[in-house]
Amino acid sequence: MILIPTAPWAHQIGDLLAWSGAFLGGAWLHRRYPEAVCRLALQTRPSYFIHLAIGGVIGAWLFGSLNSLRSDVPTLSHSIAGALAGSIAAVEWWKWRRGIRASTGTPFVIPISIGVVIGRWGCLFSGLDDGTFGVPTELPWAVDLGDGVGRHPVQISESAAMLVFLLVYLSALRAGRAWPLRIGFHVLIIVYAAQRFVWEFFKPYPPVVGLFNTFHLLMLGLIGYGTCWIIRGNRAEPIETESL
Repeated sequence: MILIPTAPWAHQIGDLLAWSGAFLGGAWLHRRYPEAVCRLALQTRPSYFIHLAIGGVIGAWLFGSLNSLRSDVPTLSHSIAGALAGSIAAVEWWKWRRGIRASTGTPFVIPISIGVVIGRWGCLFSGLDDGTFGVPTELPWAVDLGDGVGRHPVQISESAAMLVFLLVYLSALRAGRAWPLRIGFHVLIIVYAAQRFVWEFFKPYPPVVGLFNTFHLLMLGLIGYGTCWIIRGNRAEPIETESL
């Protein structure tokens, strides 16, 4: 069992580092692939980002609270998975009202990936107060978050999974592959949702349907969303027919 030093303020430090890393990742993309970022500017208006932000806040607190209010000690909470789903819903609605079918998600792939990779470590070091810890286990790589109980290191698992995706994405991007700029956002959504779906089985969240908790159902929805848009994109011409 691995003892993890924890402190409640570690979450804020993790968030700060995650946002900083996401910003640097976005800046790198703008320097190396300005066409991807410029396309977003040409396709959108300030109201696009307002919808994105509002949708993210609503989604974060809605899905986070739908899960935490079912626990033994009901509380309000927020979730990055909920924020992602809320942002997607709000942006798709914004685009639908304006008849925009082109992809606007490419500039967000690297920032979101970096944010999850770094941010999950903040969740880990904030300990039990964060509420994202794993269920007890006797596996040798279990982590002790200060209560003497070995738990699945779900935060590390998620960070590692998204790091692998990020490295694959960057490698394909630098190799000039088509998919990172065509369907990269949709692949990100599917990968994120699939790995998160797996780790949810190792969290002590209350089930909603059978063995599935709130986030299981949300992840299935995101997988369906990403898959539908990839199929749609492959049936049409390159970038102009994609969505967020």
